[in-house]
Amino acid sequence: MELPKGFLVSVGGAEDKGTDLEKGIIERDRLNFFELGILSNIINLTKGSGDPAVEVITTASSIPDEVAEKYAEAFHKLGCDNVGHLRIRNREDASKQEYLERLKKCTCVMLTGGNQLRLSSIFGGTEFLDILKERYYNEQFVIAGTSAGAMSMSNTMIYEGSADKAHLKGEVKITTGLGLVHNVIIDSHFDKRGRFNRLAQAVSAYPGAIGIGLGEDTGVVVTKGEELKAIGAGSVCIIDGKFIDHNNIADIEFGQAISVENIIVHLMSSGDIYNIRTRKFEGRVVPVNPAD
Repeated sequence: MELPKGFLVSVGGAEDKGTDLEKGIIERDRLNFFELGILSNIINLTKGSGDPAVEVITTASSIPDEVAEKYAEAFHKLGCDNVGHLRIRNREDASKQEYLERLKKCTCVMLTGGNQLRLSSIFGGTEFLDILKERYYNEQFVIAGTSAGAMSMSNTMIYEGSADKAHLKGEVKITTGLGLVHNVIIDSHFDKRGRFNRLAQAVSAYPGAIGIGLGEDTGVVVTKGEELKAIGAGSVCIIDGKFIDHNNIADIEFGQAISVENIIVHLMSSGDIYNIRTRKFEGRVVPVNPAD
């Protein structure tokens, strides 16, 4: 099986955009943003393909212009001034020749947060998505996504499900995502919004997939389509259903509580590496300590 040459960066949302720098004061915030921050990691990954050129895709957002401006400002702080806005609001926009040409020329795209179902329904089956995948597989191309943008990357995608009812069968809604990474299900805002049960139900329904729960200002860099490296300030939760024994999800009625035995959970912090294919930790890259 051909392994992609590009990189995926899936982020749990609310990544540091350097706003603390504007307050002016704490050197630690400056170091965290410029050296360890999520957006800094994204820019560094693009450097093997020449000068960074980022296209921000705001399709998922209900406030596209405001969101695009914030990312342009954040990337500018990191020295990247070549930042465009692909303002794709429907399938007709996705087929515009101007946008297709810009997609072919940039070194990175950034899928913003919002509604992940907009991403799958607008880009599914389009030439735009074909070009995105072709570049990802054949070039050192970077596809980054935050919140909804991260969740849409997998072939199996959660698009709805409240945290307080996620232990009940049928409360977690799943559909097909963009298919950039396989055999995983990604959830965002994982800690802050209490989404463990939501991701656990999704994995119980699809035990062949590995659940990846991303905390805010936290993400994973996916290399060769299978190696995950945790980055950012928080925690990444891995839920593995391969060794599930008892699982009642197929037998109970909708609205009843699910029961699952022997689901495996791992927690990753920045620098930890996990392999999707082998389902094992493979080492750790120790990040630079700003205090050193």
